[in-house]
Amino acid sequence: MIREILYYTSCHDSANLCHGPDMIEDLSTLRRQAFVYQPAEGFFIIAGRTSNDNEFISLKVAAADDLWFHVRGMPGSHVLLRSINGLEPDKKIIEIAAATAVWHSKGRNGGITPVSMTQARYVSKPSGSPKGTVCIRNEKVIKVRPAVLPEIKLRDELGDKI
Repeated sequence: MIREILYYTSCHDSANLCHGPDMIEDLSTLRRQAFVYQPAEGFFIIAGRTSNDNEFISLKVAAADDLWFHVRGMPGSHVLLRSINGLEPDKKIIEIAAATAVWHSKGRNGGITPVSMTQARYVSKPSGSPKGTVCIRNEKVIKVRPAVLPEIKLRDELGDKI
């Protein structure tokens, strides 16, 4: 299942694996560039660590149907919510992903904070913009308090820790 989230970079059907030029070659690559959480069976939250990692996650790892989150009006991680079983996330899972975006931002110590949400297909990089800068369309705003789940430990095919 972990392999599926890593190689699923641009498929429209979340049940399929991708085999394209942007696939992540090794499990440790994503681990170095993102925090990974599992809010429920079949769903993963992926949050960037730096502006370079945010760009990588938003433009290389993200699949068109992933939900993309970012805290509004302040610096923070780009966050993806990925379904690997084809199910739509419920309101609670969406709120957990949004709360993760607040946690990984300058708004961590604040109260209720607005978070932008859109499908990853509506995230693009303006030409010549700095690393981690993106434009979004079809934005929906969710207001949540900061929170985070325990980070999951990724394992490779042999079960070794990364």
